[in-house]
Amino acid sequence: MNAEPSPTNTSSQDRPELMQALNERYRCPAGSLDFGLIHELSSDAGFFKFGAATCYGRSTNGRGSPSYCRDLLDSVTSSGTRVLLPFNPTEVIDNLRLERYTAGRFGKCETILKSVYYRIRPFTNRTLRKYMQRIRASSGHKKQFPTWPVDTTVEDLCESLLLLSLQIGGMERIPFIWFWPRGNHACALMTHDVETTAGRNFCQKLLDINDHYGIKASFQIVPEERYKVTQTFLDQLRDRGCEVCVQDLNHDGRLFDQRNEFQRRVSLINAYGRDYGAKGFRSAVLYRKPDWYSDLTFSYDMSMPNVAHLDPQRGGCCTVMPYFIGDMLEIPVTTVQDYTLLYVLTDQSVNLWKRQCETILSKNGLLSFIVHPDYIIEPASQAFYRELLAMLAELRQRENIWFALPGEIDQWWRARSRMSIIRDKQTWKIVGEDSENAVLAFAEVRNGKLVYELPAPVSH
Repeated sequence: MNAEPSPTNTSSQDRPELMQALNERYRCPAGSLDFGLIHELSSDAGFFKFGAATCYGRSTNGRGSPSYCRDLLDSVTSSGTRVLLPFNPTEVIDNLRLERYTAGRFGKCETILKSVYYRIRPFTNRTLRKYMQRIRASSGHKKQFPTWPVDTTVEDLCESLLLLSLQIGGMERIPFIWFWPRGNHACALMTHDVETTAGRNFCQKLLDINDHYGIKASFQIVPEERYKVTQTFLDQLRDRGCEVCVQDLNHDGRLFDQRNEFQRRVSLINAYGRDYGAKGFRSAVLYRKPDWYSDLTFSYDMSMPNVAHLDPQRGGCCTVMPYFIGDMLEIPVTTVQDYTLLYVLTDQSVNLWKRQCETILSKNGLLSFIVHPDYIIEPASQAFYRELLAMLAELRQRENIWFALPGEIDQWWRARSRMSIIRDKQTWKIVGEDSENAVLAFAEVRNGKLVYELPAPVSH
């Protein structure tokens, strides 16, 4: 790290957008973090390294390398207690969370493959489709970036920047608002995408299985063509303490193909959301275009995978935490789907889920699952699902995890985004609506590494 300050630099006071993403994540007291740019940013974006984190964006050192090997950590300098960076942290984090790094990498090829697949799909059976999907995904998990099976680049980058702020600023520790209510170590979310009549009919049995393990889930309902949706069915889900969300319009995989058609469909999707009393949305097959989300009138979306090497649309948001896309909260899918595990990877164990959970818990993140009622009807598949629930029940007891519905996560994350930390005599205090459920935590340096310190979890 360079010790000499740059004669020309732009501070976060001059450009508050530099700190937007970090402030959203940590909610530190105003003025705690001070970052600036060494020089003006280049006009072109590219890949570069920042320590262990793979980043994508513009830098003051010119265009990044397509091989991810250029490390800009050594370019960091300081001016007093201000950290001077060779890139804009918010721009880089947004490029990851909104998948802007995929521009030009998959676009034309993916569009052609998708078009061909959906043209021939009506003439194929499930066995052939599974075979085609396995062929396509055979090398997906070997790709260098995002990191399979869980990518925590956003978390790694934020932690590196907070560590630099502590080291250069000469501070012992920085207070922030803990990520989850009442000091819970992490959060877990179970979701069920209902795709066929058979899946819809299995939902009552699925509710019984979930209740046995104390799990409440959200059910994503396809409004048109797939099966009949009655008010009685929706009421049965809610009466059992579950949540109803809208899944696409007709699940044909074409929602984001054309802008005009998207807008036509979205007007219907929004209407179904009002009719169902649904605050959440998920697209079919996790197809997505975040730049179009402003047309949706839902409070939150659940269509963004953490890492999508094995999905029809490649990419991934590279974070295990919720984040805002405009006014909509994105609740990412952070673990592999049951369909992918069972039929693409042909793995009937929960070992991969265990590995993913370990990584996510190390970052105090969100364990988010998609399990389809349609694919666990058979006794063997039910046993597989029960093994997952047993694993989650054990984690809840051992790790102090908040098991929540997506609407509860949405409500908490919005409340947290409006909270702030202020000085109260010789201590810090969290203020804002719902602050009684918030916990004050501290980030500090131990043996050259960033660690979080928080009190014991608050009882309900």
